[in-house]
Parts: sequence; structure tokens; C-alpha cells
Amino acid sequence: MRVAAIGERRRVSGLATAGVVVLPAEDPESARSVWRELPADVGLVILTPAAATALGPGLLDAEEPLTAVMPP
Repeated sequence: MRVAAIGERRRVSGLATAGVVVLPAEDPESARSVWRELPADVGLVILTPAAATALGPGLLDAEEPLTAVMPP
């Protein structure tokens, strides 16, 4: 399983050096779009607080993929 990160480019881009699939999303609609198009092999998604807010608790409560929200 791979790890992905969704959120503002300035907050997630550095994670690429650790092998994380970086999926920039600068606004709520792009965060929701990127979430819907996650590759099937992603098992953990790291979200910025803004991306987590855009996705809302309904999507984040799913069992898979696991999610983690960065501190503000």
C-alpha cells in the first residue's frame, strides 16, 4: 500500500521526498476531486486541515483508506 497526501501544495510537497504520493489541492472542490480519484493502492492519506474540512466527516469515517490530519 502507498501513502498519499492531499492539501495545499506548500504543505504537502515536502512529503514527496519520503515517497508519499503528493496530490495538491488548493481549494475544497479540488480536494474532493482528488479524493474521488485516489489510486486503489493508497492505504493511508495524509490531509492538511483545509483538505480534511473540505472532505468532511462522512468521507473521513470510511474504514479505507485510513486518514491522518496534519496539525494546523
